[in-house]
Amino acid sequence: MQVNTGLGLDKNQIAKRIAREVKDGYYVNLGIGIPTLVANYIPEGINVVLQSENGLLGIGPFPTEDKVDPDLINAGKQTVTLLDGSALFSSAESFAMIRGGHVDLTILGAMEVSENGDIANWKIPGKMVKGMGGAMDLVASAENIIVAMQHVNKAGESKLLKSCTLPITGLRCVKKIVTELAVLEVVPEGGFKLLERAPGISVEQIVAATEGNLIIEGEIPEMEL
Repeated sequence: MQVNTGLGLDKNQIAKRIAREVKDGYYVNLGIGIPTLVANYIPEGINVVLQSENGLLGIGPFPTEDKVDPDLINAGKQTVTLLDGSALFSSAESFAMIRGGHVDLTILGAMEVSENGDIANWKIPGKMVKGMGGAMDLVASAENIIVAMQHVNKAGESKLLKSCTLPITGLRCVKKIVTELAVLEVVPEGGFKLLERAPGISVEQIVAATEGNLIIEGEIPEMEL
């Protein structure tokens, strides 16, 4: 199946929609790619602590050009800001926090997600990639994982699959997915339950772009941004 949508949300809009899933008091790990943009869209009035696996706690929005500090970077090597009360510590302490289950929500990118909630996000055989980083620790330790990803790849093929074809990072761990087309929940019995559709996107377009079992119940609302 090949689909060329050319429509839906851009990366910032995906991040903005995911930011609405963040709750007051959460400690949140932001993975590389689209997830780092979530820091720019944390709703006002809630207290959230953003964590980066290289040893930052209390990350703020991306800096403006006059506020860039090359010594302050996240796990994706992007310059960031730190909020009042933030902390810097070693990578060992950061992974003790992750492995100890002290992160309430993990937001990751992915190359593929299966209808059982398996995630592949670290390796494409035959291609040079940076490696898994902390992804395997994060998916093994986190109870709440949201994936930010494109619904289809550059060839127009679905990335929401019956079974992942790429090397697996974690099994049955993804809870929710936000793509340029939709918000979907991975249900315990297997399948992608369609919760919301992106503005201007029809249910039929989402069906065409999803290889895995897509569960549609009733009228699907258009997401708010």
